[in-house]
Amino acid sequence: MIGLFTVVIGMVGLSYASVPLYQLFCQVTGYGGTTQVADRRNSTVTDRVIKIRFDSSTNGLPWAFQPARREISVRVGENTMAYYRVKNLSDEAVTGTATFNVTPLKAGRYFSKVECFCFTEQRLEAGVQVDMPVLFFVDPAIENDPNLRDLKTITLSYTFFPVEEPAPRKVSRATNRNRRGDLN
Repeated sequence: MIGLFTVVIGMVGLSYASVPLYQLFCQVTGYGGTTQVADRRNSTVTDRVIKIRFDSSTNGLPWAFQPARREISVRVGENTMAYYRVKNLSDEAVTGTATFNVTPLKAGRYFSKVECFCFTEQRLEAGVQVDMPVLFFVDPAIENDPNLRDLKTITLSYTFFPVEEPAPRKVSRATNRNRRGDLN
């Protein structure tokens, strides 16, 4: 009975740990088109040129969201800045967060982002339009991967989702009085 109980508890624990472990696996390996996060710019550039295509969408946000340019050509290792334009079409402030991926999926482990708007939540006031930068490079290690020697194009895709705003905390009158020093 104790052994069975231990197995059940272990399975429940693994089910809770599976999502973070899977995310860690994707970040380390680039699996599923997950890009890498670089802590500094790249310093090695090769002669190989790859096209980078940019894609954008929103899911449940009243925003217009699109890349400033649909496609650019970069040299492998070249530090490149690209922009996405976003405009809040609603009459109130809205907060969103972006998810991202790279296709083909096998290129994800070589696509490194140094700076990106996707690392933080974005809050836009009503009617505001901004350009959001992403600084990236294609890791020169891609040159050593025989499965990607024929790769000519990488697509970077972002999708913005709404962020649930925390509900304002209700404060009772008694709490307000006590904060002012009234002890009734």
